[in-house]
Amino acid sequence: MTKLLEGKTALITGAAKGIGKAIALKFASEGANVAFTDLAIDENAQATQAEIEAFGVKSKGYASNAADFEAAHQAVADVLRDFGRIDILVNNAGITRDGLMMRMSEQQWDSVIQVNLKSAFNFIHAITPIMMKQKSGSIINMASVVGVSGNAGQANYSASKAGLIGLAKSIAKELGPRNIRANAIAPGFILTDMTAALSEQVRQEWTKQIPLRRGGTPEDVANVALFLASDLSSYVSGQVIHCCGGMNT
Repeated sequence: MTKLLEGKTALITGAAKGIGKAIALKFASEGANVAFTDLAIDENAQATQAEIEAFGVKSKGYASNAADFEAAHQAVADVLRDFGRIDILVNNAGITRDGLMMRMSEQQWDSVIQVNLKSAFNFIHAITPIMMKQKSGSIINMASVVGVSGNAGQANYSASKAGLIGLAKSIAKELGPRNIRANAIAPGFILTDMTAALSEQVRQEWTKQIPLRRGGTPEDVANVALFLASDLSSYVSGQVIHCCGGMNT
């Protein structure tokens, strides 16, 4: 049986661990060659590459600061040189620097906007000519439910994720005539290293707000990404798919 992403190449930013890694492994299991970036190709990144290659596909990690315009363009050029094409872009790189507005520093604001939002602009800007020449492509921005509903203490993070949604919708309109789709995924409370740092009480309070009464897994998000990356969603563009257990309805 033909795999959903057979013969395609995906580029995923910030994929050495967490949701990005889960997406990389899911894509590889469906036949995609996977290039990924992280700030450094350390032991974690090397282990991720080995896990991807275990599916019998090609993989390579690239040390790159996604928030840096020139570095992002160089990473895309390197991936194109090594893989020959790029069919899927997942803008997953992200950080949090939480704090109430009255106490939030300019550095907290700027760093989150740079890493979460500007990085997506950088990679979309670099990859657009490639996908236009191919006359096909799927761009996926990793947003968040707080980009839709907002969240106290996360003005910077919420703004960056809302920006990713607007960016995906705009790119969908611009590049649709070239058969390039752009969508966003809005995860809710997902069990990652980031949420593991929260107290047990906070995690329980979150769970009470979720109709399915559980936190999501990185694999839950990866399944949505697979749908958006594959031809199963060939007529889906400019959309935001919530992966939140019904929390944000």
